[in-house]
Amino acid sequence: MAKDKAAKNKKPNIFKRIGNYFREVFIEIKKITWPTPKSTFKNTGIVLVAMLVVGIVIFGVDTGLHYLFGLVMNLAGN
Repeated sequence: MAKDKAAKNKKPNIFKRIGNYFREVFIEIKKITWPTPKSTFKNTGIVLVAMLVVGIVIFGVDTGLHYLFGLVMNLAGN
């Protein structure tokens, strides 16, 4: 009886565990719904426009702060 319980709790060997892992990965990959090329192209355009807008905002803030810092330094120097 003790041997049955020990055999029941024993993990499968490493090769079976690796095989089970890859089998489960393959099953999950089959469940993925991939986007269409049209959708991918549209989303890429949205990301590029968003990056451009954020870049312009950061450039504007950086330029404004640089100008203000220059003003403060000129006032402190006089």
